[in-house]
Amino acid sequence: MRLKLLAFWMLVVLAVPLAFNALSYLNFNFGYGFLRLKQKAIETGWYLPAYYSHVVFAGLILLAGLFQIRENWRAQWPKAHKSIGKFYVFGILFFAAPGGFVMGLFIERGPWVTLSFILQCAAWIICTAMAFYFAINRNWQQHRNWMWRSYSLTLAAITLRLYIFVSSWSMNLAQPEAYATIAWLSWVPNLLICEWVVWLRKNK
Repeated sequence: MRLKLLAFWMLVVLAVPLAFNALSYLNFNFGYGFLRLKQKAIETGWYLPAYYSHVVFAGLILLAGLFQIRENWRAQWPKAHKSIGKFYVFGILFFAAPGGFVMGLFIERGPWVTLSFILQCAAWIICTAMAFYFAINRNWQQHRNWMWRSYSLTLAAITLRLYIFVSSWSMNLAQPEAYATIAWLSWVPNLLICEWVVWLRKNK
């Protein structure tokens, strides 16, 4: 129990600053931060709507997920859990994942990076939609399993930046192969670990 609580608060420490950084883009300065590197993409007219849909909602979704994963909070505030869960699901399905998909088309890091982000968004949509489907059908065990899969993909926002931070000391991330490795590592291991945890719970 203490290990779970420690892991949760470590996640809070990593997630909250990232979420607030994402929300800082609500200044709508198109030359701010990461956007200054994407001026050609912005000129197409497609990138900015996708960017704000993905980044702003992903930041809020990351925070929303923190309230959903604590079992005692779910039991204590079931109505809040349901409302936040709806925001989480619809935020991913209609904003964050579609926005990320469009952004993936403008990544100039090679085809393997583009493929990674597109498949990640597709998996994010599928896992979230399945979680919502099982919630509607009141299959709570499957709902929890698929929601964990969804949130493991949401957490790729954190793992991507951690890998970038660590690998930037020893790898040239300007090389497409290096960045492709980081892109795939940001979400595939998350999903595999989640599957392992789901299997362990199933076979207790």
